Amino acid sequence: MNRLARFAGFGKQDVDRDETDAMAQDAIVERMDPEELREPIIAALRGVHDPEIPINIYDLGLIYRIDIGPRGDVDIEMTLTAPACPVAGMMPVMVESAVTKVEGVGRVQVSLVWDPPWSQEHMSDEARLQLGLM
Repeated sequence: MNRLARFAGFGKQDVDRDETDAMAQDAIVERMDPEELREPIIAALRGVHDPEIPINIYDLGLIYRIDIGPRGDVDIEMTLTAPACPVAGMMPVMVESAVTKVEGVGRVQVSLVWDPPWSQEHMSDEARLQLGLM
């Protein structure tokens, strides 16, 4: 047997397999309250920016709904500033990628919705201020 195989543990006998299985059963898995994930998810969404508008998508009002399941699965409904937006295919992928990186998040599903249509009224006060609309 070569050194790499020995280092990786190949050839070791399963001496204490029953003991290891018993320890695994006794392990306590800490579950996070789904609502504890909301703020880290929002922080991740604030890291995604619309390429045409220098504002993050959360404050721009593009995120309509964030549902967090008991196992950390996240369903997001979002819209775009216009249906013909050139990043329509990319934006949901960017959102999914950002939210997937949040610790404790399981499966992420992002859906584009068009009702209600996006308007400036969906923007946060901070976003309006940044764009000079206040």
